[in-house]
This record gives sequence, structure tokens and C-alpha cells, in this order.
Amino acid sequence: MSSESILNVRPLGFPWPTKDPFLVCVHHVDHYPRGNDRLGPDPALLSGRNIGQDFGGKDGWRMYHGDTVPGFPQHPHRGFETVTFVRQGYIDHSDSLGATARFGRGDVQWLTAGAGIVHSEMFPLVSPDSPNNLELFQIWLNLPAKSKFADPYFTMFWDADIPRLKAVDAGGSHTRVTLIAGELDGLRAPVPPPDSWAADPSAEVAIWSIEMEPSAVWTLPPARDPRTARTLYFFSGSQLEIDGRTATQHAAIEVAADRPMRLAAPDGPADLLLLQGRPIAEPVAQYGPFVMNTRAELEAAFADYQ
Repeated sequence: MSSESILNVRPLGFPWPTKDPFLVCVHHVDHYPRGNDRLGPDPALLSGRNIGQDFGGKDGWRMYHGDTVPGFPQHPHRGFETVTFVRQGYIDHSDSLGATARFGRGDVQWLTAGAGIVHSEMFPLVSPDSPNNLELFQIWLNLPAKSKFADPYFTMFWDADIPRLKAVDAGGSHTRVTLIAGELDGLRAPVPPPDSWAADPSAEVAIWSIEMEPSAVWTLPPARDPRTARTLYFFSGSQLEIDGRTATQHAAIEVAADRPMRLAAPDGPADLLLLQGRPIAEPVAQYGPFVMNTRAELEAAFADYQ
């Protein structure tokens, strides 16, 4: 698959490949069983798992770093932002700012780590009578050097407050676009944190979930700035057409942002995630939960955390 519109195609792994200003994109899908009175799976189901480092996907789900409840217990971040969009299931969040929230089913959490924050992200199995399916995206958005030591900031975008474009093509098929960041056809996503790269309109940061019905056709409008990097993640469905070229494998598809692009779902529904933004274009020094500009800043981050 190649054309002037398509710049690069890469397979989806764990995590998904990203372009500046994004650092990481992870698509978590776990088909958890019924929950017990501690909001975790039956302890008998933990046999054979590497508890504390369970990423194997045994039986279709993972405990990650959790031992009773799946998820990611207390851990630090500095120098970037996490954007967490939940499609199914729930997350229990708590952090060193004192913020707590249970969110899911279309909600988004946006967290600016800035100078430093410690938080916990756990996946409670709230239903004792039926499976607890979980699907979420966690996206790491870099901060420019001027904002690496900004005050940490936590905000929630609740499902009911997130705008959604509902487009109908000539054949009557629908495309739904959920705007987590950015603007589209007069709709504007909720206001991002004040120190975010996304808070600068000229950065053209967009995070969109695109759901296409069978046979749907929709034209993705161009970005304003030709420097803008744009990647389409085709992660669900059997086929996706981009300007007449057909993808039959799920992939990260880097596309030219400065031109309109015809998208079509010719063979059943198709789901995509769009990540877009003008690159920050600064050095990146990353180790685990810290993302700075230099190795010396990384070493200082570890020392400060200790």
C-alpha cells in the first residue's frame, strides 16, 4: 500500500509506534472474568501467572503489576502527559495531588505529570455476575522543555461532555468521530491542561476515535500546517481504504496531513485512532516513567524520586 498520501506503514505491536509529539500509545484489551469481593479475579485463576509482572495474556487477560486487582499500582512520572481513553470497563485512579476518580465507558483522563507526580491506575472487576471486559488507550504526549517542570495537573473529560461528530455519507452510512483533542467541523474537544502542547492551537494536536459503519465513506480534512505529523491506527475491522489504497492488516499508517483524505470501510465496520500534532522537535531522553531532554535531567529525576 503506497501513495503520495501514505508516508509509512508499520505493524501494530505493544506499544504502538508513534511520532513526535507523541511518545507512546498502548491499546489495552483484557477480557477479565467475574470479580470477587475485593474487585479482583478469583485467586484460583492466578495460578501460573508471574504476579507483579503479568503481561503474558493467559486466558485473554493480564494482571500487569497488580497482585489482587489488575493494573498499575503506585508509580512516578515526570516530563510528559498521559491521556487515557476508556472504551469498555473501568479504571480507579489516585495520585499524590490527592485526586481520585473511577472512570470508564467513554471517559477520558488527562494528566500532566510536569515536575513530578505519583499515581495508581487499577482495573477493578466491578461485576460479580458477568465478565469484566476492559478496553482502553493510554497515550503519552510529550511536553516541551519549557513545560517539563510545570505544576502537575489532573482533569477528567466525562463521556457526556466529549463532542462527537456524526457524519452520514451519500449511501446513508455513518462515521462517528470522538474528539478527545482538537477541532473538527466546528466542534471543539474539551480544553486540555494549561501547560500541554495541545493547549497551543498552532500545535494542531488532535486525538480522535473514528468509528465507521460498513460501507461508510468519510473525508478526513487537512491540517493547517504542513509540518504536522498525522498517524492513523487501523486496529479493528477487515479492510480500510485510504485514498483508494486498501489496507487488510491492522497497522499504524503515517499519512500526509496537509491534504484531504478519503477513508472508506468497504467490507464491514472499521475502527481507527488518529494521533496528530506539530512535532516539538527537541531532544528526548527517556527512561521508564521519566521523559526529559538530557541524561542529566533523567538522573536528577531518579534522585528526586528517591
